[in-house]
Amino acid sequence: MRVVIVGAGINGLLTARELAKAGVEVMLCDQGELAQQASWAGGGIVSPLYPWRYSPAVTALSQWAQAAYPLLRDELMADVSIDIELLTSGLLFVNTDDARDARVWAQANATTCEVLDADSLRERWPGLAHDAEQGVFFPDIAQVRNPRLLKALIADLQRYPQVQLRSKTAISSVSGAQASHSASVMFTSGELVEADAVIVCAGAWSAKLLPRAAVPVRPVRGQMLQYETAPGTITSMILRDGHYLIPRADGLVLCGSTLEEAGFDNRTTAEARELLEKAAASLWPGLTEQPPVRHWAGLRPGSPNGIPFIGAVPEQAGVWVNAGQYRNGLVLAPASAALISDLVLGRTPRLAAAPYAPMT
Repeated sequence: MRVVIVGAGINGLLTARELAKAGVEVMLCDQGELAQQASWAGGGIVSPLYPWRYSPAVTALSQWAQAAYPLLRDELMADVSIDIELLTSGLLFVNTDDARDARVWAQANATTCEVLDADSLRERWPGLAHDAEQGVFFPDIAQVRNPRLLKALIADLQRYPQVQLRSKTAISSVSGAQASHSASVMFTSGELVEADAVIVCAGAWSAKLLPRAAVPVRPVRGQMLQYETAPGTITSMILRDGHYLIPRADGLVLCGSTLEEAGFDNRTTAEARELLEKAAASLWPGLTEQPPVRHWAGLRPGSPNGIPFIGAVPEQAGVWVNAGQYRNGLVLAPASAALISDLVLGRTPRLAAAPYAPMT
């Protein structure tokens, strides 16, 4: 079996890995460099933000993926000797107005959750803003160093002789199987490649290749800042009013993120920088003692209700999609890749696929 995967972000890479492990011949192509779009630009929290506010369909995928990440870490370390820095640092939600809902959700999903008052917050996180009055802490939520994860996945795929990686290879069209040929992709160079299946994992660009009515994915810009601190200054991820801090093991701290309807414009802006600097101050005032050391942007694949599209594209036999994870691309990727691989290979899916089917 031969499969062409369009888009080499986290979903394309992991889908290629799932298929390669099954012995499938895979061509993975991207219009730019491999793994340099939203997957690289994200923060790497291995949980939906405010997980209790998401639909059961997202929860099911995220729980599957969260369980899969430790095994993925161990396999990548064993096979390519790259540490993806999967750290169970926990996530603190500050001044949420629905702490009770969080506790109910946590109990229903067998997840540890602590509700903390102001005194407890100051004792455990002394650098928090003084107006932090209440917190909800999920100690088991992890983070992953996404640039290292992407590097490890590329190195891992290079071990498979039947996997071809093609960067800077733009696609002009994707076609379903017809009586005379299999599913195919047409490159902008004029090259036509046929395959038993084509899987579009092109993130925010997916709707350019597929019927928008079936896969209504749009770009949503997100901007991030990076600060430098001494390792251990901030011990947990912290989220407040939709903005978060992610402390890495080496002391780097990410602050994100914006949500901007800016089309395919991935430039950074002074307005977003100012907004994020204010957010950082509201989360951990000590961060403002030095300016951020880096500022970047990425384009998320927004979907109407946050539920990704994973499945067969209607009226295009042999064409599949794995896109639209929105803010949860890294969160859901191991499960999304496993699900689409099950479907393409005709295996019994490990999760009911109906909630993720493209629109008809």
